[in-house]
Amino acid sequence: MQDTTSAFPRLNEPAPDFDAKTTHGDRKLTDYKGKWLILFSHPADFTPVCTTEFIGFQKAADTFRSMNCELIGLSIDSLYSHLAWTQNIKEKFGVEISFPIIEDIKMEVASAYGMVHPGAADTQAVRATFFIDPEGILRAMVYYPMSNGRSIDEFVRLLKAMQTSDANMVATPEGWTPGCDVIVPPPKSPDAIKQRMGEGYKTTDWYFSTKSL
Repeated sequence: MQDTTSAFPRLNEPAPDFDAKTTHGDRKLTDYKGKWLILFSHPADFTPVCTTEFIGFQKAADTFRSMNCELIGLSIDSLYSHLAWTQNIKEKFGVEISFPIIEDIKMEVASAYGMVHPGAADTQAVRATFFIDPEGILRAMVYYPMSNGRSIDEFVRLLKAMQTSDANMVATPEGWTPGCDVIVPPPKSPDAIKQRMGEGYKTTDWYFSTKSL
């Protein structure tokens, strides 16, 4: 049996590099330098939950591109299976998949990204989603069970939140969406605590301040 043991990549470190065949030709991680990239795995082609996810990602593809973000899918299936499945989605659901899908028969990319978990079938990757920033740094990882599809709207929200945090040196609260207040970093010294109340923020207590953008 093939060894599928893999180490999980770590946030805020360089994402594992890859050079893989896809439905749109060869793709490398460095091809996406200067852009955000969402790399996501799915258990298998021609499965119903995965089909809904691919349709969802495609419907949001223009939104992601407007945010300087590209999409790339992956499963441990052949290139021919990917091509046949995307053609089926076009014919049966009227949706043409515009982003590439990685062929990962040898599970090289899946293993590098921790997409194959102990106890899972050797031929299936879990529903894993990775957000890689324009410098190639892994910024977020989201895992879903086999039985339940992902929320693409949440990924759009999360990407916007991270971009907002990067641009403004702030954090975002639970459920944040554009237009909501953001969280100001808490003070880190006694003198900064004393100054906080007079800095013009919406301050509930010394450690909890928000502002609008």
